[in-house]
Amino acid sequence: MKSVALHNLGCKVNAYEIDVMQQMLQENGYIIVPFDEKADIYIVNTCSVTNIADRKSRQMLHKAKKMNPEAIVVATGCYVQTGKEALEADTSIDLAIGNNRKKEIVKIIEEYMEHHTAQDAIIDINHTDEYEEMSLKQTADHTRAYIKIQDGCNQFCSYCIIPYARGRVRSRDAQNILAEINGLVAAGYQEVVLTGIHISSYGIDFVEKDSDDYLNAQTHNAKDIAQRKGYLLSLIQQIHQIEGIKRIRIGSLEPRIITEEFAAALCRLSKVCPHFHLSLQSGCDETLKRMNRHYSAGEYYEKVELLRRYFDHPAITTDVIVGFPEESEQEFLTTKEFLDKIQFYEMHIFKYSKREGTVAAAMKNQVLDTVKMQRSNELLSMEKKQSEEFRAYYLNQVEEVLFEEEKVIEGKHYWIGHTRQYVKVAVQSEENLSNRIKCGKIEEFLQKDIMLMTRIIS
Repeated sequence: MKSVALHNLGCKVNAYEIDVMQQMLQENGYIIVPFDEKADIYIVNTCSVTNIADRKSRQMLHKAKKMNPEAIVVATGCYVQTGKEALEADTSIDLAIGNNRKKEIVKIIEEYMEHHTAQDAIIDINHTDEYEEMSLKQTADHTRAYIKIQDGCNQFCSYCIIPYARGRVRSRDAQNILAEINGLVAAGYQEVVLTGIHISSYGIDFVEKDSDDYLNAQTHNAKDIAQRKGYLLSLIQQIHQIEGIKRIRIGSLEPRIITEEFAAALCRLSKVCPHFHLSLQSGCDETLKRMNRHYSAGEYYEKVELLRRYFDHPAITTDVIVGFPEESEQEFLTTKEFLDKIQFYEMHIFKYSKREGTVAAAMKNQVLDTVKMQRSNELLSMEKKQSEEFRAYYLNQVEEVLFEEEKVIEGKHYWIGHTRQYVKVAVQSEENLSNRIKCGKIEEFLQKDIMLMTRIIS
């Protein structure tokens, strides 16, 4: 039987999809081998979020062909959607499979092996309302499973190519999501993370398919109706009822979905982790407008305060882009002051990277790379300080930890896991703690990003 090596680039949705593709290949008798080994088939699940991501995708595809010139090299994912012409001219690539066709990967590969010709496996992603149904049975992580609940994005931020690579919002049927989670619970998983390209939009396409809601959507925003009807909240509530699930994490959210009703309802669900990733990108209103983000810094602050009112010391994380076109020194300082005001648990700092095909790429006054680097370094220093302060709050506190793996740190064996706030914790134990939830007192830092539980209480 043929051997297959897979490599993933990009986001959590891509990671979920490559796990499902690997699962389908294994179920059909293919042997999975590491990517750096010789294989009969190489699959690279590509990313296209920046020009750099495009380049990395090409590099991995070329690397695969060099490792075995006789192998079938398959490109899947977002770069396939945005770089179709370049892929067709690239002799290193034998097969290109776009988004919404990944579920057919076994069939497409086997047809290629039989006929030695590649079928057109790239659809017009911008003109489909079909959600590509895929279901995961297990992952490499045996304690936490990512669950894809929707695909596509309707936001069209000025720096982002993803709506063109992933298409419009397509929500997954709740019953299929629940069935997948029930299967994972039977396999021993205790924690799920809801993910997607833009999960705050979950259900807006349901509004458009419902005749009564569609009439309302003629005069109201479909996204507002979806949130008012609570499609995402209803889904979380249904997951909460599944016996065996101990923790529910919610992926990246848009600030505007955080309403009083939403926060209060989540607070009543004991399995929902107090860990919220609220996308920010900038703390300056003028920059947010150029980014085509649909909120102000003031609105964002109100949403954070709402979460802190309903949850005890929640972990608030975010993304920030520095050096966006026309970002002045004053705009950057405004952002910096705003970040200091919020006090995040973690911030993912990105230097703006021009993406051809987006509005921002054509903007005047692109910021110099040296300025981007200097601003990035300032925010990284701030992020380190805020993150340490957030973790220090848990010193001498009793916390619940889901342990995941054993690691050797400075010559000693520790079990490593995460609290409900996603703070990493280590403990020494002779007991096998893999996939077990334990409570204990945190008394010191083992490393700057790992806290030490000195003894297990229960």
